[in-house]
Amino acid sequence: MKVLFWGTPAFALPALRSLSEEGHVVVAVVTQPDRPAGRGREVAMSPIKQEALEAGIPVLQPEKARGDEFLAQIRALDADLSVVVAYGQILRPEVLAVPRLGSVNIHASLLPELRGAAPIQWAIVRGHSASGVTIMRMEAELDAGPMLMRVEEPIEPEESAGDLGTRLAEIGAEALVEVLALMEGGGIVEEPQDHARATYAPKVDRETARLDWTRPADEVALWIRGMDDVPGAWSPLGARGPVKLFRPQVVNEMGGFPGEVIEAGDAGVVVACGLGAVRVREVQPPGKRRMPAADWVRGRGVSVGDRFGGEG
Repeated sequence: MKVLFWGTPAFALPALRSLSEEGHVVVAVVTQPDRPAGRGREVAMSPIKQEALEAGIPVLQPEKARGDEFLAQIRALDADLSVVVAYGQILRPEVLAVPRLGSVNIHASLLPELRGAAPIQWAIVRGHSASGVTIMRMEAELDAGPMLMRVEEPIEPEESAGDLGTRLAEIGAEALVEVLALMEGGGIVEEPQDHARATYAPKVDRETARLDWTRPADEVALWIRGMDDVPGAWSPLGARGPVKLFRPQVVNEMGGFPGEVIEAGDAGVVVACGLGAVRVREVQPPGKRRMPAADWVRGRGVSVGDRFGGEG
């Protein structure tokens, strides 16, 4: 099958690789334009662009995936199917309809739950016990098209959004090649979504990731896991600025004001919450790399009695 692939982040890499491994021809890749990234804010190509160039696949990088010129460009590729995996733009119906068999998407949730831009993060933040992937046919309404395959996967007790995303990317790639085989054999079954059961997973940003220490410890821990590693849950620590926090554990220690450091040592940093406390085992202070919280303590970056919160 001739496939036009749309994707941008590392999450999309397993799907792109699986297509070639299964003998499909990727006629081109559409990805986001090169943008500043990392602490140095240097202009960088997306992981998908880098992979495509190494494989000799043509790359398209429109600022907006629309317009007569762009439509003519993708029509000329004569693709049988578009496969969309975390591309980063909403595609219009006329773009979705260009390939002979239309367009399918790998969505990292069990649709109709968690439609939207950040299903992995919100599955953890909301305390779900399971997540998964859905291969769906794309329609005008976002994440609302008929489902071609759903694969459920449990969320591990201390799993971060980054770790879960890595697993779901591989599971989604495996499901994708199964769906394409069924499409080629004429055995695909489309299941409409129950729109009444739909929930939503809006985009997360820096403000979304700011911690509220007045919440119970279990909610704070879920928030830290759900925002790891992008954008990273954070909280200001006085004049030292915003600190990102990772790898939480709910602990039984009580006392202290919400946001107050009540323990700091080799086991990490324990911060009081509205109810209970959270032990944080990894941190990223301003301008530094992610590190064990114990190293931060030894470097006198934090002490008992310090307090998170306040101005950001």
